Amino acid sequence: MMGDIFRMALIGALALLLIVASVTDLRSRIISNRLNLTVAGLAPLWWLACGLPLWPGMAVQLLAGLIVFMAFAVLFALGCMGGGDVKLLGALALWFPWQATLSMLMLMAVLGGIVTIVTVVHHRMTRRLGQPQIPYGIAISFAALWLLGERYINQFA
Repeated sequence: MMGDIFRMALIGALALLLIVASVTDLRSRIISNRLNLTVAGLAPLWWLACGLPLWPGMAVQLLAGLIVFMAFAVLFALGCMGGGDVKLLGALALWFPWQATLSMLMLMAVLGGIVTIVTVVHHRMTRRLGQPQIPYGIAISFAALWLLGERYINQFA
């Protein structure tokens, strides 16, 4: 019972952090390092709350986080993504099994396309100069929130 409450509190904290990431990315096109560090820092508590073994469970989670971070760091280096987005993705990969992380990335790509279209249309309609900055943190956050709802909230229904 107490473990369920702690896990729900962690899910709630992650959901709140994802909402904050969306709002700040929409407003300022920035996802703070502090927020990303908090998401990553809560992941080991999640592992413990879920009874994940040190080997191979926690090691696999760390490896998945590193792989996701490195893959999207390449996109950052190519100018395709912001640094905060990359750090958020790496931090979120620490929370989900690798199969779920792949689902999150697929959903993020679809939602990111929608966010991009809406942003470009808005940029053109308001006749702003320069290239629009895409608030991709919105797509990342919504994909992760969807996954949270599907994987963890529904288990209590």
